[in-house]
Amino acid sequence: MSAADADGERSLGQLVATATAEMSALVHDEIALAKAELRQDAKRAGIGSAAFIVAGALALFALPVLSFAAAYGIHNLGLGLAWSFLIVGGAFLALAGLLVLLALAKLKKIKKPEKSINSAKQTAAVLQKAKPHPRVDAADHPVLESVTRSSV
Repeated sequence: MSAADADGERSLGQLVATATAEMSALVHDEIALAKAELRQDAKRAGIGSAAFIVAGALALFALPVLSFAAAYGIHNLGLGLAWSFLIVGGAFLALAGLLVLLALAKLKKIKKPEKSINSAKQTAAVLQKAKPHPRVDAADHPVLESVTRSSV
């Protein structure tokens, strides 16, 4: 521990290093929080989307079945093979309806990443309140007087 640390004063280099490390840690923590929240919602969205896709496929499978059933039903007008096709087609449509309801329930549970949004807003509010350090004129500071500036 140096004498400056004992007095509670740190050098400019130490302050910059500390500020850089803290900002880096803050950004990494913000990203980790956003990833964790989005991972949950992505899983829900995947399940909901898969249910919609399966429901659509089952509805497509039901169309030919119902078409054959209707054709056989008109032809036979009795309780025969055509009615069995109607029952199977109706079962496919009922299953597709259940999967649509499941998909809607899963997709309604998707929320915005509230924690990440609130944390980012807090960080922005803190950074907006921070005031830059006032510049010191070269004439008022002995070290800056000796520094030559390039004209490039």
